[in-house]
Order: sequence, then structure tokens, then C-alpha cells
Amino acid sequence: MMDKSSSKRPARLGSFRAKFILVVGGAVLFDLLVSGGLALWNVQRLSRDATLEVGQGLEAASQEYIRTYADSTAAQVSLLLRQVHNDVGTLAGVLQAQIDDPERNSDVGAAIARTSPGSVSLSYDQKANWSQNAPGSASVVSVWGYLLGQDHQPRPDVQSDIQTSAVLDLVAPSLLQRGASKLQMYYIGSKERPIFRTAPYTDQAQTFDRLYPGHNEANFWDFFFPGLYESWQGWAKDMKTRPVADDITQTAPYTDAITGKLIVSFFHPLWTADRKDVAGTAGADITLDQLAQTVENVKVAQSGFGFLAMSDGNVVAINSTGEKTLGLRSASDASGTGVTGLERSLKGSSQPAIAKLALDREQGIQRLLLQQEGNQVPYIFIVKKLPATNLWLSGPVRQEAMSLGVVVPEREIEASLYAAQAKISEATNRIVLYQILAILMSLLIVTIAVFAASKRITGGISALADAAKRIQAKDYSVRVAISSKDEVGEAGEAFNRMAEQISYHTENLEQLVEERTAQIEDAKEEISTLNAQLQRENRRLGTELAVAERIQLMVLPLHQELEEFQALEIAAYMRPAEEVGGDYYDVLKSGNRLKIGIGDVTGHGLESGVLMLMVQSVARALQEAGNTDAVKFLTDLNSALFKNIVRTKIDKHLTLAFLDYDGKEMILSGQHEEVVVVRANGEVERIDTMDLGIPIGLEADISAFIKTREIAFETGDLILLHTDGITEAENDAGELFGIERLCREALRLKDQSAEKVVAGIIATLMLFIGSQKIYDDITLLAVRHR
Repeated sequence: MMDKSSSKRPARLGSFRAKFILVVGGAVLFDLLVSGGLALWNVQRLSRDATLEVGQGLEAASQEYIRTYADSTAAQVSLLLRQVHNDVGTLAGVLQAQIDDPERNSDVGAAIARTSPGSVSLSYDQKANWSQNAPGSASVVSVWGYLLGQDHQPRPDVQSDIQTSAVLDLVAPSLLQRGASKLQMYYIGSKERPIFRTAPYTDQAQTFDRLYPGHNEANFWDFFFPGLYESWQGWAKDMKTRPVADDITQTAPYTDAITGKLIVSFFHPLWTADRKDVAGTAGADITLDQLAQTVENVKVAQSGFGFLAMSDGNVVAINSTGEKTLGLRSASDASGTGVTGLERSLKGSSQPAIAKLALDREQGIQRLLLQQEGNQVPYIFIVKKLPATNLWLSGPVRQEAMSLGVVVPEREIEASLYAAQAKISEATNRIVLYQILAILMSLLIVTIAVFAASKRITGGISALADAAKRIQAKDYSVRVAISSKDEVGEAGEAFNRMAEQISYHTENLEQLVEERTAQIEDAKEEISTLNAQLQRENRRLGTELAVAERIQLMVLPLHQELEEFQALEIAAYMRPAEEVGGDYYDVLKSGNRLKIGIGDVTGHGLESGVLMLMVQSVARALQEAGNTDAVKFLTDLNSALFKNIVRTKIDKHLTLAFLDYDGKEMILSGQHEEVVVVRANGEVERIDTMDLGIPIGLEADISAFIKTREIAFETGDLILLHTDGITEAENDAGELFGIERLCREALRLKDQSAEKVVAGIIATLMLFIGSQKIYDDITLLAVRHR
């Protein structure tokens, strides 16, 4: 019966499906979260990097823009000033040429007096005590009262200057119309004759009287420009004393007496023909508006502005917005003497950051916080110094380098940065939103896929589990229906085959048990029969071994036989390694002759014991037959044994040696272990038998190999015969007993009876062997001459 119900069951907590959903879904969810998190992190990082790069780029571009703007504005101001310098220099060049050529100067003056009498004809103002030409001329010339004679006419030298200075009418109108925009150009005479000729024509002296009371009573230079003339006189003596290597001297801004405008004057001193003194000056005025216009035209971003400041911080040009932003306070000093000054210093600013601003050196981009409506607003500042010039403010001329400043609100110059950052942030947020939506959509798809896959994958496993439980409940008819072709499908097929086999074997189990029981009973009966046969065979073999052992012991010499010899004391010991041993020893007596034999059959066991009995029987027969020749005795014994060995196919042989004693001589023959002779005096003699024969049973005729050796055997001497079971016995350490130890034991026991010698040596040997197994037969004979 196929089981499909399990695949339709919902996943319960702890089920394989729930674990599958938890593990697979968790792994996929973790992967999605990690990959999604990494993507979001990368987007955020990319946004930060882009914002940083854009910000750095825009900031660098903005700063470069401000620097360029400041440089170009400074260049414009410098260009304006250079144009004024050029115009003043041109006028000064004309006037200086006239001074250097007095004759031509007089001719030009006379010619102008004829052609333009209005330029040189002056009228005396009795009330004001000065003379001035009438309007209509190109220029106005004023002669102060202290330059007039008692007739109220200019002194002759002054009149000469009036005529020669009329050359201004030829040059100044043209210069005023071209070049830099100038308010007026003029000539001022030397300190001795400080007439004042100005183009265009204005009410010059009248204005001075109104604005500068008392000026007509004092020298012009000392009243309006104290110290300036003396500075030029110093230059005449040493041009190196000029603060700047240029004759142009610039005044600080002041209020023009005629126009009432803030102006800046540019003087070019005129020198005497010998260049040793000052001969007056050529000059030009420009309104501060001209400078201010250039500076005030600065427009950076929306409210950025520029300013022009003296090195002492006095701002000479700035627009109203900038004046308010920088917190400047304007003040005009109309009191005292000299020109009217302008005081609008940065040091007096209401902004603390501006008051601390230093203008003595160029500085790069600065960021200052300015107070605006109670808030700290960041501004970007850059200050650019203009070329240095000679400045008269009061007293001696000094060096001056004005500074051009550009100020712009940071929020305006970086408006593009903020806009770019906003765009990047907007794009980033949009990408992050899309990424989150993509992750959520992926999670939804993965969740559905995991549930679907878990249902398909775990359905088969659940069916197998339910079927296994039914098998456990002994319902062997259960089968599973798994349609998949994967490993689960193969497991289902294997389960069905297993269920069929279990069902088959269960149905045939009793029959199989009966068959196996019958087979086991048959096997037990066969084993019992074989055990009985084995027991009988063991008993038979044991009987045969016992008989053989008995026969072997029976043929050994009896104790009373060994005591029959009056001249000799004989004792013997033999222990086979198994039931039947392969060692041989015998003592044969024939008349007065005594023959003592010892041998060792290769190996041990029944065949070795049979061969030993053959040797004993043949030796007894030969002895009884009266064979007294030792060589012939061994030759005949070997011949008989060789034939029996061939017949019985026993693959064995033996070493065999005999001692023949006739009461006087002791003859040794045959090959065996060394014969040990312990003399009565304690000397030990070892006799090698290798040259006295060969092993018995190897060859049919060994007569050629048999030799004899006579052994001196005196009273008290002791002869030991032994087999290799003694010398090759091993102890627990694997050490051999050895011939030397045997000799030492024989020497130790030499004064005791033969029986005690044998017993003592055997006791020492057994103690030496200890618990070690005896692998070979042990035989020892002791023969002592009484």
C-alpha cells in the first residue's frame, strides 16, 4: 500500500521539514541580508566618497575661482593706478622739459600769453587778498596773497611761473579726455612760488577760502601737505631715500575742497634743471568712486563683495553691503589743517573677527565667522596685496601697499556643493530604497521557494519515516510512493525492496528456522562423530607413544648394570623433550671389555625414538657378536642402520660415539659432541670428535671416515659424555648453557661420585633453564676411574 498522506501534513516544530526550512531558509536569509547589507554599505560608501570627491573638487574650484577673481580685480585696480601714474608722468614730463629748457619755457609762456591772455591775466580780489584768472580759460591759476607785491600784482618771478605754467592748457585738456578718468590735473609751483594752476577751470581760490580759512596766510605746501615737499627735497639729494623707486607720490583719500568728493591725489615732483631741488609738482586727482567702482563691481555669488584697504586697515573702497557686513564705521575729520581724511578702519570694526584681521601680508583663503542677526555666519576671505607705492598721509612720505580683499558667504560659494550633495543624497536614498525593495522581494521569492522545495524534498523523507514506523509496528505490507528521481527516490525504491524482502523472509521465517535447525543438528552429529574419532585416534597415538616411551626406557642400562664395573663408576641421566626422545646412551659389557655409547638422533618424537631403538639393538647385537674393532663396529652399525633407514624412509640420522675400555686403555671413536675429561689434578681436557667419524645413516659405508683416539684415563679421572640438549639449553634471557659452563660444573663436582656429579650438573642445568621450555632431549653420562 502506497503512503501519500505524509507529504500533505503541515510542518510541525521539530520535524525534518521544519528544520529544513529553518536551516535552508536561515542560510538563504543570512546570505540575502549579508549581500544586501554589503550592497547598502557599498552604496552608502560610494555616496560618501562621491560627496567627498565632489565636495573637495567644488571647494577647490570655488577657492580657485575666488583667488582668480581677487587676482583679476587686483590687476584692474593696479591697471587703473598705472594709467593715472602714466598720465601724471606725461604731464610731469612736459613740465619738466620746460623747466630744463628755460628759454623755450619763456617763449612758450610768452606765446600763450599772446594767444590766450585769459590764462595769464589775473584779477586781484581785494577782500580775499589773492589773484586769479577769469573764467573762460582752459585752466584756473590762483596766486595767494603772500605771492603778490604791494601793488597786488604777482611778483615778477611769480608772474614768470604764471606764464610758463600756462603750458598746462596745452597738455592737460588732452590728458583729461584720454587715459584714466581723472577729476582734474594741475601744476603747483615750488615752495617759493606755490601758484596753483588746475585744469579744468573751477572757482578754486573761492572754494579754498570757504573750506580752508587762513590758507592764504600760510605757504601752500605747509598748509595742505605738511612734510611732503621736504620729503621730495630729501629725494633730490639722494634718490635712494625714496620708499619706493618711483617719483609718483599718492595721498591717502581725502575730501576734495572743490568738488566735495573723496579723492586721491597723485603727485609727480618736478626738479630744478640741476636736479638738486624741487621745482614744484604735476598732479592729478581721481575720485575714490573710480577705485570704489572697480572694487564695488566685485560680485561673487549673490552677496560677495570686495574692499580696498590701506595697510593700516583703513578701507578706502567698499560698497554699502560690504561696509555693513564688515561692521565698518565711517568718519570724516573736517577739523585741523591739511586735506580732509577718511577714517573707515577694519580695526574699528564691530565684528571681532574683522578687527583682528591682519593686512600686513598676503594670506590664502581664510574662513571667518561674522555676526549677522545674532547668528554666526561663515564667510570666506582672501586678501591680495597691490604693488607698493609712495604714500603721503601726514609728515614724511612712506611706503604703502594697499590690499584688495574679496569676501563671500560660504553658503553661497558652496551652494553648488550643497546642491551636488543634495543630489547625491537624493540618488543614494533612491538607490537604497530600490535595494531594500529588491531585498524584500528576494526574501519573499526565496521564502516561497524554500517552502515549495521543502515540501518536495522532505515529503519523500517524511513518507520514508512513516513507513519505517509501520515496519517497526510489524506492518510489512507498507510501501512508499516517491516520484522524484533523486537520492530520496532511490531511497524509497530501496525501502520498498527491503520491505518486500522483509515480508518475504518473515513469511518464510519458520521454514527457514526448521531448515537451519536441521542443518545445525546434522553438523553437531558430524562434529560429535569426528570428536569421537579424534579421541580414539588420540588414545591410540597416546598408547603407541606410551609403548614407545616404555620400550625406550626399558632398553636403557639398569642401575645395577652400571654398578657391576669395579674399576669404573658410571652414572647417567636422560630426559626426552617429548614422550619419545631421540637421544641414545648405553653401556655394553662383553667379558672384560666395556663399551659406552652416546648418540643424538636429529629431531625427536616417535621416528627419532624408533631410530634410537634400532641403534641400541644393532649395537647390542654387534657387541654380543664379539666385534671388538671400534672402526668395524661403527662401520657395521652404520651399514645396518642405513639399510633400515632406506627401507623405512625415515629422513633422519644421528651422531654417535663410543668409548671402548678393556681395563687399561680407553679408546674413543665416532663423531659426537666434545668429550670432557676432568683429571684428578683438576685439569680439564676437551676432546673434539669431528675427525673421528661422520653422522650415522648418511652414507652406506663410512669405514673411511672412522678414526679412533686413545684417552689417558687414570685413577680419579672423570669423563663426561653429553648431548647438545645440555649445551644448547636456553634460559629466560635466551642465553645458552654452553660447554664452558658444563666444564666449570664438572670441575666444581670432580671430587664427588659420578652419580652426584650427574645430579649436580643436572640441578644446575634445570636452575639455569628455569621456566623456559626444554626444546631438546637431555642426556649426560659420567664415568670415573675408581
